[in-house]
Amino acid sequence: MNETSNWPGMQFGVMTVSDITQDPTTGKTPSEAQRIKDTLTIAKHTEEVGLDVFALGEHHNPPFWSSSPTTTLAYIAAQTERLILTTSTTLITTNDPVKIAEDFAMLQHVSGGRADLMLGRGNTGPVYPWFGKDIRQGLPLTIENYDLLHKLWREDVVDWEGKFRSSLQGFTSTPRPLDGVPPFVWHGSIRTPEIAEQAAYYGNGFFANNIFWPKEHYQRLITLYRERFAHYGHGTPQQAIVGLGGQVFMRANSQDAVREFRPYFDNAPVYGHGPSLEDFSQMTPLTVGSPQQVIDRYAAMRETFGDYQRQLFLIDHAGLPTKTVLEQLDILGSEVVPVLRKELQKNRPAEVPDAPTHANLVEKIYAGAAPRQAVPGANRGDNLTAGSPYQDAAPRRGSAFGAAATKVGA
Repeated sequence: MNETSNWPGMQFGVMTVSDITQDPTTGKTPSEAQRIKDTLTIAKHTEEVGLDVFALGEHHNPPFWSSSPTTTLAYIAAQTERLILTTSTTLITTNDPVKIAEDFAMLQHVSGGRADLMLGRGNTGPVYPWFGKDIRQGLPLTIENYDLLHKLWREDVVDWEGKFRSSLQGFTSTPRPLDGVPPFVWHGSIRTPEIAEQAAYYGNGFFANNIFWPKEHYQRLITLYRERFAHYGHGTPQQAIVGLGGQVFMRANSQDAVREFRPYFDNAPVYGHGPSLEDFSQMTPLTVGSPQQVIDRYAAMRETFGDYQRQLFLIDHAGLPTKTVLEQLDILGSEVVPVLRKELQKNRPAEVPDAPTHANLVEKIYAGAAPRQAVPGANRGDNLTAGSPYQDAAPRRGSAFGAAATKVGA
């Protein structure tokens, strides 16, 4: 590999929403079993072509299949060596924070630290009552549930009381995070400034979906996040951790790309029968054309949003055949991402943090010292009278990332 391919500043990858959609050119719809199998193939090929991240959504209704992202990501971890596994939404509103804490700490361990997550409220209203929640409490649930999740990963023994779930007394979430370092958290949003505020408050990452709406909308959210990140003392606005979504379809000839993608766009449940492909491409970051057109469009993203750390592309929805998706990955890996790495590395200010990984989070927190290895003592599951169930002292409470990682008490 050349020097640029090893540059840690940016991560590139793909995200899937796990839809099962009819191919409008053949009239065929894959089964759940086939779509799951195909997604695993796509994930493994993501690593093979040299990309960094694979992100999986969470849904609990047809026509989606990904009701258990951590199960799927753990399998992918076993089939790969360096790919970072993450979610393109973990529902912080309807999942129990205790279960999120346990599942993602376990994913950390089995993947060797190649795991983080993106929290969001989701865009399927009926999911709330399915899990006994009230959609009218979406934002309060988001705030309260993450407050608990944050504590569960940083305190061995948690006493906690809130509005939306039973209280905890002397509770320990197991396993403890790998090396005593919680998974990195991205707070994802399409439209909600309160989520940008939440990400800034904790010094976590903010992921702007950046697919459906004009760039000015996401620019406002990201600017708010950067300003509030600095307000809370985590560093300068430029040191905030930003991720962007995107969507592309490529062929060597742009006319061929448009002709091939048009029937999928026109019939897609998400945006079909709405604006024309040309209008939607003008209004949003959707880029259908040659690899060079994609390079030009996405190399210019930092002119709008500033230097950022993660770029994910949606390439597998709307009924596109798996063969076509794998071809898109080949183009990304061989023609697009290597150039984008070089372009986005140019003139990048030294203060801009590298993309978050488990290794550099460990280094930020422990500064070369041996990281924590949690060793339980004899314990009957009662931490109320016995104190910590672990033999070692709790590690220093580091913060999220970048400048925030050394902020005392974060």
